[in-house]
Amino acid sequence: MFKEAVYHQPSPPYLYGLDEERIAVRLRAKKGDLKQCVLFYGDRYASNDPVPLKRASMTKVASDLHFDYFEVELAVAFKRICYLFWLHDGKDSTYYFGHQFASSLPVNRNVYFILPYLRREEIYQPVPWASEAVIYQIFPDSFATGPQEIVVAPKTIRNQTGGESQARCGGDLPGIIANLPYLADLGINCLYLTPIFTALSYHKYDTADYFTIDPCFGDLETFKEMVRKAHELGIKVILDGVFNHCGPHFFAFQDVLEKGEKSAYRNWFYELEFPVRFEDPPNYECFAYTRFMPKLNTGDPEVRKYLLEVGTYWIKEADIDGWRLDVANEVDHYFWKCFRRAVKAVKPEAILVGEIWGDAEPWLLGDEFDSTMNYRFADLCRDFFAERKIGVYEFDAGMHQLMMRYMRPITNLQMNLLDSHDVPRFISWCQGDQRRYKLAVLYQMTAPGIPSVFYGDEVGLEGIDENDYRQPMRWDLVGGDLTAYYRTVIGLRRRLSALTTGNYRTILVDQVKDIYGFMRENGEERVYVLLNNSEIGQTIELACTGKQSLADLLNNREHPVTNGMVKIELPPVSGAVLA
Repeated sequence: MFKEAVYHQPSPPYLYGLDEERIAVRLRAKKGDLKQCVLFYGDRYASNDPVPLKRASMTKVASDLHFDYFEVELAVAFKRICYLFWLHDGKDSTYYFGHQFASSLPVNRNVYFILPYLRREEIYQPVPWASEAVIYQIFPDSFATGPQEIVVAPKTIRNQTGGESQARCGGDLPGIIANLPYLADLGINCLYLTPIFTALSYHKYDTADYFTIDPCFGDLETFKEMVRKAHELGIKVILDGVFNHCGPHFFAFQDVLEKGEKSAYRNWFYELEFPVRFEDPPNYECFAYTRFMPKLNTGDPEVRKYLLEVGTYWIKEADIDGWRLDVANEVDHYFWKCFRRAVKAVKPEAILVGEIWGDAEPWLLGDEFDSTMNYRFADLCRDFFAERKIGVYEFDAGMHQLMMRYMRPITNLQMNLLDSHDVPRFISWCQGDQRRYKLAVLYQMTAPGIPSVFYGDEVGLEGIDENDYRQPMRWDLVGGDLTAYYRTVIGLRRRLSALTTGNYRTILVDQVKDIYGFMRENGEERVYVLLNNSEIGQTIELACTGKQSLADLLNNREHPVTNGMVKIELPPVSGAVLA
């Protein structure tokens, strides 16, 4: 047994409460090393010695390139738990594993792992509506000016801060309102808008006033109307909160530029030098060295108070449903903990999504964010579907590694994107091949997590550089085959509960044929998803007992079950969804 690879920690994501009666326990071991893993657990305050122990067999739920992951969810009759693992490699090695390895069951409970108390305050509560969400990300300037149209009209409008707000394409809030029925028909039930507050740039990430709508987009009443009409159609609304930095016309930065060291707001910014030079290079901290985005000092109590008021104001005033939080990993953890408490106190079901491009475990322990933008999901899909840099074995291992990063309830809320306003369009990585694009979209809609569609993905908008992937929406392409495909797979996502709440289990990994299959299963239904990522048609045989046939809901076909087996023919670069 390769002991060095065996790992467990008595904290998330290896130990956490599911509710006040149930816990989840996870253990990692070298890939292929363990044949059995059993959890022994008991009441930490039991009067007997040794502690009376119950046992629960653990299931291998995931495997990445190097490790296997074993997991068990169980009901417990007591709040204080001590536990350890019994490990068997199928050969000669058998060990008990607590804080040390032992060849026999230790009597001393102090060498066991401990859950001190299953406290309700420390049990993560998933946002109830989020697992069923399908997000549509809108870049307001580029989306629409009317019903299925955008009349491109660059403009500059003087705003209340004394600066000039710019628009490149001219999209606005009335344009979004006009197209809410289209989005509802597509199956969208959550909108994420990139910044809409008063700013100078067309992208609005240089906020000048956090309490007003940018005049290029509309006004407060128009925005409130948009949220109200979205809610009437069952669509949630998430705004972009840019709290890491502001813009040069933000009142506090203007005061610092004018008064220097005498400014009452000198501590609102991170590492100012005086006199402040608003030039290149700047002598103050910024986002990405951009002088137009001075970095806010979120560790300052006054800044914290101000931004918490912003976070709650838009919920109270306009009834928004959450925040996507820009450059979240450059803001201090204490601020986000306070932000969560403030927002959830006003609207407990509001969702908080952090922009973090890598692993985000420190932010996803249940006391900061509910989700993050899952760019690593996008990278794996790009490598597998679009560029074919990796095969099914590496793809499966990579996805399992992603799923084991966090507690399962948070994994199921990760914002799974293929592209966004910050990266090239996925179809461009596919070099325009709609077959490969559709296969990636199918996986996105059937994998654990919240799928996120960037405006225009459903019509095949292309673009490698920023100007192109933020181009005006091509409304003339709506209604084509790709839009219909999106409507179909989004419909499957929303119709099949196993695709939103079901466990994920790999059932087929064929590196030679380049075919991959997995199953999503909950207590209500079981769904099989099969992917042929090769340029050759493939025949797949799948064991399926107790059924007369399986329906391919993607391709509207029925497959008979013969002697417990079903045979599926998959054309090149295609998929099937069987239920």
